[in-house]
Amino acid sequence: MLLSLGVDSHKDSLAACLVDQTGAQLAAATFPNTPDGHGDLLAWVGRSGQLTQAGVEGAANLGAGLARLLHDQGLDLREVPCALTVRERRRLRRPGQSEPTDALAIARITAREPDLPPARHAGQAEDLKVLSDDRDELVAQRTAEANRLHADLAIVCPGYARHCRALSSAHALHTVAQLLEQARTGSMRAQLAQRRILRLQQLDEQLAACGTQLTKLVTATRTRLVDMVGIGPLLAARILGEVGDVHRFPTRDRFASANGTAPIPVSSGRTDRYRLNRGGNRRLNRALYFAALTQASHDPRARAYLARKQAEGKTRREALRCLKRCLSECRLQGAAGWPETPAATRRVP
Repeated sequence: MLLSLGVDSHKDSLAACLVDQTGAQLAAATFPNTPDGHGDLLAWVGRSGQLTQAGVEGAANLGAGLARLLHDQGLDLREVPCALTVRERRRLRRPGQSEPTDALAIARITAREPDLPPARHAGQAEDLKVLSDDRDELVAQRTAEANRLHADLAIVCPGYARHCRALSSAHALHTVAQLLEQARTGSMRAQLAQRRILRLQQLDEQLAACGTQLTKLVTATRTRLVDMVGIGPLLAARILGEVGDVHRFPTRDRFASANGTAPIPVSSGRTDRYRLNRGGNRRLNRALYFAALTQASHDPRARAYLARKQAEGKTRREALRCLKRCLSECRLQGAAGWPETPAATRRVP
């Protein structure tokens, strides 16, 4: 009997369910989310029958350990999005929510949906994603620390903004450190401001090291993303880290839906229109947005493309969304062998 496995992963437990080709539940069990528990789950599956495919919700995070084990066994492993699990759980018409119910929903989705994306595995893409996330956290910490230092300086050193309006460089931090020394105040606020300057300098060093490491990793991938106007090593790292294996997406339309650049139709009667898609991978969407903004400012072909879209009656924001969609298609250009996309989004060799 051919079976499909569904796993709902949590921090401490894994709820597993086996279904046949019709979606009928055959067995269900819960295992601890530990190496021993992963082995017990695999043995339990082996006693039940021939497993053809497995679907895991959270295969890239809480279910990563089990996903690695299943992948090493040569199983067809798929990532099941949470949204599909919620939709399938409603179809089950069971009151409330429980791990066994979610596992059954995941198993049925795995058995029914042939186009689920393959689960992501450790490699260059994961390294780029983790390091990009770490850099974003460092940037957020630096911004918060700089804002607090601005507030302290406004009290300790009135008028400091005439000498230093921003705290974004080593020279600026050196300038405000000198201003604090000239103020000759031993207040606690001044002492905290000096500590904040030291923390900002440390964060700048960490950000520089992180940027250097990201650049090396992106160079090692030999990606052509950095040849596109508006995409440097940092944006390329974010895109590569979020996309992973580009062949997870069978078509460019599927990829556009996954990154939120595909508009949502809201037509009714004689009205034929689309609205902004706020779904998809927002980090990837943000990277495409930054690239589109840069192209709109520095690439004559992108500006011509935006002008043409605005001449068709689109607003500036709508034209930018069209440019983001072109960038989305360029990401998969060549890798999947799709037709050429508008040249306005590419740099002439």
